[in-house]
Amino acid sequence: MAADEVVPIQLVDLPEEALSPREQRMARGAVVLRWGAIFNVVFSFIVIIGAVFGGAGVFPNLFTTLHNLLLGRTPGGDDAAVAGVILLTQLNISFLLVMMVGVLAREIWALLGVWLLAFVNIVAIALLGFTPGLLAIVPCLICGFMVTQDIRAFRINPVMLKELRGRMRGVRAFVVLTVYLGLMSGFLALLYLIQVPINQATGSAAAGEIGRVLFMGLVGIELMLIIFIAPAFTAGAITGERERLTYDLLRTTLLPSPSFVIGKLESALSYVLLLLLAAIPLQSIAFLFGGVSEQELVLSFIILTVTAIALGTIGIFFSALAPRTLSASVRAYTTALVATFGAPLVLSIAIDLVTVPIRTASPVVEAILIYIDDFLTSLNPIATALTTQQLLIDRQVVGFWTDTLSSNGSTIPRVSPWITFTIIYLVVSTVLVVFSIQRMRKTEA
Repeated sequence: MAADEVVPIQLVDLPEEALSPREQRMARGAVVLRWGAIFNVVFSFIVIIGAVFGGAGVFPNLFTTLHNLLLGRTPGGDDAAVAGVILLTQLNISFLLVMMVGVLAREIWALLGVWLLAFVNIVAIALLGFTPGLLAIVPCLICGFMVTQDIRAFRINPVMLKELRGRMRGVRAFVVLTVYLGLMSGFLALLYLIQVPINQATGSAAAGEIGRVLFMGLVGIELMLIIFIAPAFTAGAITGERERLTYDLLRTTLLPSPSFVIGKLESALSYVLLLLLAAIPLQSIAFLFGGVSEQELVLSFIILTVTAIALGTIGIFFSALAPRTLSASVRAYTTALVATFGAPLVLSIAIDLVTVPIRTASPVVEAILIYIDDFLTSLNPIATALTTQQLLIDRQVVGFWTDTLSSNGSTIPRVSPWITFTIIYLVVSTVLVVFSIQRMRKTEA
């Protein structure tokens, strides 16, 4: 071979990280839960299509048939029963996917959650006649028996404990908490000073209006702060370990990749949850003025928590994907802002412009457009919170209700947007966590 001859180098794809027998058992249990979620997705899609055609009057007796077959022991209207079936099935989808990730990470709450989900669906079948619960019971029981054979594999995540102890021992955590509550308190005082001159009239109506404005303002500022805080806590979770040259040291332990990713995510989200809980007393000030119910307080906390989970998983995904913390943070913030504000607003405007002329052309088209509009509303936490509150004020609706089509006067079932929002964001969060785990395994291989 000549000295100046160049030997070509062939690049090959390296296999993913080899799994231990214990990890293979957990992976098989997670696959069972994943297929259970897929079957529930297909079933939910079929029921939604049936609801569209049944509400449009194409199949007049379809709602009654679905009520008798799927939720036979529940009294009430047929359209409400169909909406209940769709709601319960979608909840099963989200919980199955969350349990799937927990089983992969060998979290103790996942082992309990699998059996609890099966038990809840058994109770739903016995009390409500919810026959689609079988699509969740079967995979939960199969996975439960598979992973319970190695019950010692489940424990409290050590990465989460390490991160939480390190975070709470420092000054930064308390500084962030103090600044967070200080900003919210100042904003609350400013809103009150603005609203008092506007509402000079005395009486419960004026006081109730002040209470509602204060509550909405606090929830809005909390949401804005979460949008900027949640990705910041997770975008450097993995890249920060690499930059501090501690990543390889952590990976020399027997800790599997799913436990590492979930532990990092749990530690960050636990602190965000602490921020949300610390702000509840400030939100409760609105009760002094009236105009706000306990249901609004609970639903706002759910919306804020789910938003924090989704934005946290976006940060952890780009932390596993990007080589540097700065790059991961820029990608996480860009994605969060586009997903939270940009895309839903653009899609909503486009659909309104296209569908206004044909909204009353056909009952089927009108029903489809209503469901599309509900779906787009559920993609945006701000629109979800405002619509949910408006439903509580106007209709006293927390779960689902029936809407009348303007084309032929028939009714279709609709679900409050906070439920669809929770399901969509939990499903997206689970998918991003799975992709993060796969990315870590490929990188280590």
